[in-house]
Amino acid sequence: MIEVKNLTKRYGSHLAVNDISFSVDEGEVVGFLGPNGAGKSTTMNILTGYLSASSGVAKINGFDILEKPNQAKASIGYLPEQPPLYLDMTVREYLDFMYDLKKCKLSRETHIAEICRLVKIEGVYGRLIKNLSKGYRQRVGLAQALIGNPPVLILDEPTVGLDPNQIIEIRSLIKNLGKHHTVILSSHILQEIEAVCDRIIIINQGNLVADDSAANLTRKYSSDRRILLRVAGGEEDVLGLLSRVPGVQNAVSLGEKEPGIYEYAVTPVEGQDVRREISTRLAARNWLIMGMRSMEMTLEDVFVSLTRENLSMARKNKKGGRA
Repeated sequence: MIEVKNLTKRYGSHLAVNDISFSVDEGEVVGFLGPNGAGKSTTMNILTGYLSASSGVAKINGFDILEKPNQAKASIGYLPEQPPLYLDMTVREYLDFMYDLKKCKLSRETHIAEICRLVKIEGVYGRLIKNLSKGYRQRVGLAQALIGNPPVLILDEPTVGLDPNQIIEIRSLIKNLGKHHTVILSSHILQEIEAVCDRIIIINQGNLVADDSAANLTRKYSSDRRILLRVAGGEEDVLGLLSRVPGVQNAVSLGEKEPGIYEYAVTPVEGQDVRREISTRLAARNWLIMGMRSMEMTLEDVFVSLTRENLSMARKNKKGGRA
């Protein structure tokens, strides 16, 4: 659905995007991450046709955004960080206007009503947009992106400025949209990306530095595979059981942390997920798990590590060039 090959964008001597390539398949929800100035917004603006690339190819639904812009743009629903709203219009007037602007061929009344139900704005349909809360404005912006039922949705910071309840609602909506659309989602909220996205692309200093699922990224860049486990039960008996679980490389007791509750560090064989088997075996002995957490890096740890490492390399290269 989205295909990027050797995409490069220069602003004079500044290289904003440096020869990046990636693809997003039909039905995927992909998170697009990067610190400020990484080239993330530039890439998204090229994908939506707002900017031209210096070189390389960007295709949407098989159409080159430069050679066949009308067909490519017709395949995209775009929600920028600041939704393109006309504040003096009612929601009804605005969606009618966007319907006409996009030259939508679907049944106007039925299609707009369906979108309003989907994003839950039926209750504000007749209200002026300027009188709506930030959350509802964001929903109206998402509604315009859905007009015409485009196969590809490009969402730039869709939850920025929302309160926690609104963030949860929009996050749930995006997950549902992923069942019927290909979605590329940009956000600085890493928990949001991890909760919603099938895959994560990280860009920094114009370079693509990671492309994988969140789980694979945390495993790949973590040196510590241990699981920390707290169990209410006899120390030696629990330790013996843990040591016999298939896929466990070794288990050690870290001592009593609460009355009758001991902590254990369990190291699985690389590539093995032993959590379910541990839970099943402990439950069979009526030993309660009081806590279980992985010592692997979080997505935030991976993001910081990759972007700082890449930044350090860029600075070294810059110094080397001056020398």
